[in-house]
Amino acid sequence: MAKRKVTSRSAAQSAVKKKWHGNKVATRSSARKAVKAKARTTPAKTRARPKQRIAVSHHREEDFKADGLRTYAHYRDLGIAAATHGLAQAHVIRLLPPCNPAEVSKLHYHDVEFQMVYVLKGWVKTYMDGQGETLMKAGSAWTQPPKIKHMILDYSDDVELLEIILPAEFKTVEITA
Repeated sequence: MAKRKVTSRSAAQSAVKKKWHGNKVATRSSARKAVKAKARTTPAKTRARPKQRIAVSHHREEDFKADGLRTYAHYRDLGIAAATHGLAQAHVIRLLPPCNPAEVSKLHYHDVEFQMVYVLKGWVKTYMDGQGETLMKAGSAWTQPPKIKHMILDYSDDVELLEIILPAEFKTVEITA
C-alpha cells in the first residue's frame, strides 16, 4: 500500500491555486506585501489630548446659576469641562417651579456624541422620538442618542437632574413646525 502525504486543507488549496493561476498568485502576494510595508512606514497621526486633571465639586447653594441652556433651569457646574479640556461636561440641573408646558415643551435635539441624565430627586416626564412619553423618577437614568429629538413635558417642583454630555461644547437645535 502506497503512503499518502497528509497536508492541511488550506495548504492543498494553496497548491491548487498556484497550479491553476501560476504567476497571478505570486504577483498578488507581492502587491499585498508592498501595500502592507507602505502602511507600516507611515504611522497614523493621533492628536494628543491635554492631560486631564482631578475635579472636585462640593454642594453649595450659591453654585446654582441661571447661566445655562434653559431659562427655566439653574445649573451647578461640576468642573468636568475644565478638568477634561472640553472632552465632557457634567452639571446638576434644577428645573424651576412651576412647570410651564408652553415654555418647556419645545422639541429640540443636541449635536452631541453622548448624553446621559440621572434623576437625583423629584420626577420629570419626557418625550423622545421613537420612545414616546416616559416618566422618570428619582433613581431613573437614561441616555439620549446623538441628535435624537426630545422635549420635557412636565416636572415636579423639586426635580434635580445630573446630566453628562460629550463634548462639553455643543449645538442645540429647536425644531419648529
